[in-house]
Amino acid sequence: MTIHTPPVSPDLDTSPVQTPDEMSPRDWVKTLAGYREPNQMRSVVELAITIGPFVALWALAWWSLSVSYWLTLAISIANAAFLLRLFTIQHDCGHGAFFKSRVVSDWVGRFLGLLTLTPYDVWRRTHAVHHGAAGNLDRRGMGDIHTKTVAEYQALSSWEQLQYRLYRHPVTLFAFAPGYLFFLQNRLPLGLMNAGRYWISAMGTNAAILIALAVIWYFGGMMPVLLIFVPSTLIAATAGMWLFYVQHQFEATQWDHESEWQVHDAALYGSSYYVLPPVLNWFSANIGMHHVHHLYARIPFYRLPEVLRDHQELARANRMTIRESLTSARLHLWDEKTRRLVSFRQARALYG
Repeated sequence: MTIHTPPVSPDLDTSPVQTPDEMSPRDWVKTLAGYREPNQMRSVVELAITIGPFVALWALAWWSLSVSYWLTLAISIANAAFLLRLFTIQHDCGHGAFFKSRVVSDWVGRFLGLLTLTPYDVWRRTHAVHHGAAGNLDRRGMGDIHTKTVAEYQALSSWEQLQYRLYRHPVTLFAFAPGYLFFLQNRLPLGLMNAGRYWISAMGTNAAILIALAVIWYFGGMMPVLLIFVPSTLIAATAGMWLFYVQHQFEATQWDHESEWQVHDAALYGSSYYVLPPVLNWFSANIGMHHVHHLYARIPFYRLPEVLRDHQELARANRMTIRESLTSARLHLWDEKTRRLVSFRQARALYG
């Protein structure tokens, strides 16, 4: 962000004053604390206007099975947008940002986790790890998309390089990974296997999902599962995967080793502001304003635009349009020398 130096009038006190543009990420945290308080009624309304249409579209899609399978599929695809929004509301619950009561937030989050196929307590813990280690090269591996440095990649064997290239390929990340993550990986508390509470969260969620699917199958057979449940979940998961990717995987992101890493710097400079049309902001619950979210995760999603309106410095930081975001899918390696995320081709051109 640009530092502006205001002209000094001889009639004014010339003692040093910190201007908004000169605020450090740690200073921003103090400012953003003023936006953390949720509006209880607003939260209830946001939940109602999301889950209401989601249930209505599910019912409409089920009814349309007797009319046209293609119509059912179209309705299910549309409903994926509401499922994505339910996940982002669950995300706010996980941060204790959606309701003043942490207990209420957690139980709403657990209920939404049944719809999003996400064991809430497991996800909340791994996501907390993500927030506490984003951009830290020495704490990679949980709640993130694994990113190697150029030097680490060059030190791999040919087979290991091929594995990493396959992992980072867009087909893997956005075609296979979303289904694997939500349908399979979420069924076990991976990374937290030694804690009983996380097994309870995962197995309780699994049991509830199986009961719901059994009821659907009993009353509607296979088609509601194949044409409503599966497509809406897969599309919402893919959209969510893309959003998560562009939030931290962009050229000018920031990674550091533990000795130089600072959580607030990583939050502001290592998270993007994904500039989306209003309708996409609504369905994604403003999650594209990710740099503000990482700076202060307790801010309810519906107050994030308020932050950007009040602080233009943040509205100008790390902006990424949809068109610009498409190029980020080609970036795979962190170059510690140029401090940029680069593609395999760029790394080869730079270092052979």
